[in-house]
Amino acid sequence: MSSSASIAPPSSNKKEPPVLDAAKADRKLRGGLISLAVLVAIVVGLVLAVPGLHGVGKTVAHMNPDWIVIAVALELLSCLGYVFAFLQVFDEAPVRFGRRVALSELAFGAAVSLGGAGSVSIGALLLIERGAKPTRVAERSAVLFLLTSAINAGTLVLAGLLLFFGILPGPSNPLLGIIPAGVGIAAFIIFLSLPRFVDRYLDKAPKRLRTLLSLTAESIRDTKAFLLHPDWRLLGAIAYLWCDIAVMVACFAATGYNPPLVAIILAYQIGYLANAIPVPGSIGILDGSLIGMFVIYGIKATPAAAATVVYHAIALFIPAAWGTLAFITLRRTRHKPLKLRPSFAERRRIKAREKEVA
Repeated sequence: MSSSASIAPPSSNKKEPPVLDAAKADRKLRGGLISLAVLVAIVVGLVLAVPGLHGVGKTVAHMNPDWIVIAVALELLSCLGYVFAFLQVFDEAPVRFGRRVALSELAFGAAVSLGGAGSVSIGALLLIERGAKPTRVAERSAVLFLLTSAINAGTLVLAGLLLFFGILPGPSNPLLGIIPAGVGIAAFIIFLSLPRFVDRYLDKAPKRLRTLLSLTAESIRDTKAFLLHPDWRLLGAIAYLWCDIAVMVACFAATGYNPPLVAIILAYQIGYLANAIPVPGSIGILDGSLIGMFVIYGIKATPAAAATVVYHAIALFIPAAWGTLAFITLRRTRHKPLKLRPSFAERRRIKAREKEVA
């Protein structure tokens, strides 16, 4: 949020902005959590009942509990990373309120089967409900998505190049490193060139498309500003991804099997593309995708399956539980007024003036 997203009484002459349908949101979250529990029970039943999966169940049963505790702690850090990233982008949001909105997004992202769209929309509606302008919320939400996506792409490029040049040990097939790196580099090129393309053809586009393209270009420019002028706050977006990858590493360690780090990172990054499929918690879809990619990157199937099942349980239930509590608190305090903070730019100007006076 910036000054243009300030909370103000709605004008009687303007169309009312969309507000959060609390009952519908509650039903979606509750239904998602129930579906999540049912699907997890089915997966556990299959692991125990299907003869070919007995080895996976046995491996899970004998996993080192110390590493599981570490994995849970790392997932908590990943959630906090997202909170910091959210507060960096929505820099005028009060810290407590912004933290609860960010955690609510994580809960809906984990439990509601909307392929990630549910988490973004619920956060936007929670902000609009408190008076933020819809267009500004849309632009800032796009920046947050692009920022976290840029960290994903950068990690993919880095890991791919490290594997391709043999700097880190991993599979010997060079294509397993250079193809992911090439895809990530291509994504960055498109990302950086899109605003220039929009500026060139904006006037020729229809009005509605022009608005969308203009908003997209502005979001990309703001994201570039975050990436090209980094400070400590960028660590939130990095921690959101890297701590989650570390959860997977800890789950492998819990099985007693430690595959090459770069293989885990690349398989994780590519396998997570399946998360876009709208299934509650991506149960079955994400697991199968991750396990398949781990096998392609030379990791043994049984420990890969065991580590993935435990990782997915942690990566679902920690944000779902924490975020549900945050969402319930937000609903109970929705009538309380918000006091916006000065933006980061305004805070820097205030500090500069204080130094001049001193």
